[in-house]
Amino acid sequence: MKSPLLQFTSNGIYCEKAQVYLDPWKPVNKAIISHGHADHSRYGHKQYITHQRNVPIISHRLGEINVVGKDWGETFTINNVKFSLHPAGHIIGSSQIRVEHKGEVWVFTGDYKTEIDGISTPYEPIKCDTFITECTFGLPAFKWTPQVEVFENINNWWAENRAEGKTSILFGYSLGKAQRLLKHLNTDIGDIYTHGAIENMTEVLRPFVDFPKTTLITKETKKEQLLGNIVLAPPSAHGSTWIRKMVPYVTASASGWMTFRGARRRRAIDKGFVLSDHCDWPGLLESIEATGAEKIICTHGYTDIFSKYLREQGYDARTEATQYGEEETEAALASKATATA
Repeated sequence: MKSPLLQFTSNGIYCEKAQVYLDPWKPVNKAIISHGHADHSRYGHKQYITHQRNVPIISHRLGEINVVGKDWGETFTINNVKFSLHPAGHIIGSSQIRVEHKGEVWVFTGDYKTEIDGISTPYEPIKCDTFITECTFGLPAFKWTPQVEVFENINNWWAENRAEGKTSILFGYSLGKAQRLLKHLNTDIGDIYTHGAIENMTEVLRPFVDFPKTTLITKETKKEQLLGNIVLAPPSAHGSTWIRKMVPYVTASASGWMTFRGARRRRAIDKGFVLSDHCDWPGLLESIEATGAEKIICTHGYTDIFSKYLREQGYDARTEATQYGEEETEAALASKATATA
């Protein structure tokens, strides 16, 4: 029996024929990277291959690395195995990785979403035989409200807080979610202030997106400057000494997990907006159907429940363990910037 084109190993997802890994979680010689979140693009690889828009992102996060950028759909061959990168729609520069050898095609999504967010290259379904999918929100309970409604609610919330003389603090991951929020905030309401982790990453991305003006919060920033305005901060800033200077304030989180009221209570958040950079349940199912794949591998999220449902629908579906999960790694990145503010 021939070995599969992609294998799940202790280092990561491995293409033995090309001797290359996809989003490995341990240092390897050659890695193809789907996107810039720290759980998918880790330090220590000898060579990185990624989409050209992701190059400045991972260079900012990882420092001096040996990295090669590719265009969407550009085919590159390693040991007779063909690779290409295709839009994943998750965050700016996020890619699906297509792997082809002797007519057999696999696609690894990394993380992805089908809703067009206004800053990321929209998701593009790719035909394949085997589809490796995340299922972070792989439960029927997750069904996203169109983002235009969500942003209307966010801006109304900010306006109400401003009328009451309070600072609005909105939490979102420093890469991806924060820039999506920033792009759609209504600057007619007031000014936008940022935590250092978000400001630094936004500056990396400004050459690619027309973002509104932001002001970095520093030790010299006065509480009076913030009143009535909005502050974008990473989730790790909640409860920190950094945030205490902003009283009186109201907090909110923009996350798919805000679907559950209990998640908001556990995080001691005043308001929750359901906004995710991952697919909801319908988005996952529609994406899988569009690939035409018969074999589905579920890597992270509600893997057991989702793969069971897929098998009931006639797919050859199974799960594989990985070390992906961005929530665990964002906190460490943001805490460094908090210490300097």
